[in-house]
Amino acid sequence: MVPMRELVDSRNHAPRPRPPVIGQARASHGRSMELPTSVIEARQRLLDLDIGAIWQRRELLYFLVWRDVKVRYKQTVIGAAWALLSPLLTVAIFAVVFGRLAKIPSDGLPYIVFAFAGFMPWTYFAQALARGSASLVGNAHLITKVYFPRLMIPLAAVATPAVDFCLSLLTLFGLMLWYRVPPSVSLLALPAYLLLAATIAFALALWLAPLNVRYRDVNHAIPFLVQAWMYASPVVYPVSLVPERWRVVYSLNPMVGVIEGFRWCLVGADDLNVMAVTVSLVVTLVALVGGLVFFRRMERAFADVI
Repeated sequence: MVPMRELVDSRNHAPRPRPPVIGQARASHGRSMELPTSVIEARQRLLDLDIGAIWQRRELLYFLVWRDVKVRYKQTVIGAAWALLSPLLTVAIFAVVFGRLAKIPSDGLPYIVFAFAGFMPWTYFAQALARGSASLVGNAHLITKVYFPRLMIPLAAVATPAVDFCLSLLTLFGLMLWYRVPPSVSLLALPAYLLLAATIAFALALWLAPLNVRYRDVNHAIPFLVQAWMYASPVVYPVSLVPERWRVVYSLNPMVGVIEGFRWCLVGADDLNVMAVTVSLVVTLVALVGGLVFFRRMERAFADVI
């Protein structure tokens, strides 16, 4: 009896081809079959930020930001219009409570315009700080599965609220038009103060996000910290209410220079408080450098602890 294998081979009139051996195929083709490899090594220097890797993966940063924006307004009825209504309703309450009842001065501006010009940068900072502090824990599924510069996670979280900030500018311009408050030429400096607010939020996120990985109490403390910090910043009141002898200490709050700079850019409220802006820059730089060092030291344990 003829075996089935030989019968099939005889019908085909040709021997069966053997599967190629991987080692022989690589040997025959030489270097053309070698796959590119990436070597991931631990960085030794504390300030080795791997900027080149961040630039190479800039599309990932874009998609992280776009993902957060889509999730924020997914399955909403009015969508991005919340970025216009939410600050407007909050400032309207401020105008009634602090403007009419408490009679807080507003540097000669309509109080609602004055408060909105201070509430805009604060809203951006508060959202960026909250998102940046929770960013590592919120992206644990990415950290434990694939390598990419971890610095991109808090960076994307801090950049996301800038979309809402740009939309809320339309509301402020509408209020200025309604109350006949002309914009000043210093409006061109607005991106610089937005960058300063983003840098402050990013610097603090570099401290709080690694701490949140180890101690989840940080996530519960952030809302209280933000609320207390708002009343320690000139959002609903002018800096002129602070006694002169305390203004240098008061300016150690980096958001003082940012809010004063925003009001100066948008509505030309008084002169620019150069001292407050300078102190804000120095404090932000110190917090940023310290945050980068701290983030680098804690980065190696993220995948193990998270």
